[in-house]
Amino acid sequence: MPVITVGTARIPYRVVGDGPDTLVLVHGTGPGSAMWDGLLDSFTDRWTVLLPDLSGSAAAEDDGGPLALEALAAQVAAVIEDAGCGPADVLGFSLGAVVATATAALHPGRVRRLVAAAGWISAEQDEYLRLSMATWLSLADHPAAFGGYATLTAFSPGFLDRIGRAAVQANTAYMRPTPGTLRHIALNLGLDLGPLLPRVQAPALVIGCSQDATVPVENARRLHAALPGSAYAEFDTGHIVLAEQTGAFTGAVRDFLVAA
Repeated sequence: MPVITVGTARIPYRVVGDGPDTLVLVHGTGPGSAMWDGLLDSFTDRWTVLLPDLSGSAAAEDDGGPLALEALAAQVAAVIEDAGCGPADVLGFSLGAVVATATAALHPGRVRRLVAAAGWISAEQDEYLRLSMATWLSLADHPAAFGGYATLTAFSPGFLDRIGRAAVQANTAYMRPTPGTLRHIALNLGLDLGPLLPRVQAPALVIGCSQDATVPVENARRLHAALPGSAYAEFDTGHIVLAEQTGAFTGAVRDFLVAA
């Protein structure tokens, strides 16, 4: 697995597939790029897929200090450069959507097309989002409650009922209050993507989730409105649309990337 140094961080990334185009999958809050593993077969026929593990993820190494949006965007851009196959299509989910959008703004030569799923501009624009993230962060000393809160807000009620108790418990155990995850949540609270949005040049698709209890869908709609010319798709799911409607989600992403 390639590992690159970006500032004080050592960032590993995986390369999957050998398609003619390049797609970077940018993970959200939590352990890292493994969140994308169930979707890889949907993209590797056409794209060489790059999966970086950014600062705060389990596999990255850095100085442990507070995270900055610009630093994570620089890590994504550096992975594209190191792989030697840019400009790339970039798909980000949740915090990854914010990072992907910042990458398009700060490193326009590295990003060909942008997909931002379940993202936001600033928690200061949404009191629910601000309070939700602050509440989640306050549960750091209570791992079971921390994981339970993450699961409760990540999925729609109907989806939780469909997957059943064992799967719900497995999801609860997945999200742990590691130092890196807590740094991600702190970044979620403090970041402001707004000043960067006028610099985004890449064609963009913004995806919202109508039952999102982590990042209310109004945030995705606001991001779409702030990116003139962007396309918008909305799914009737909770936050983790890629789990609740995998086929429809990957189909919408593919359709946009192929047509854009």
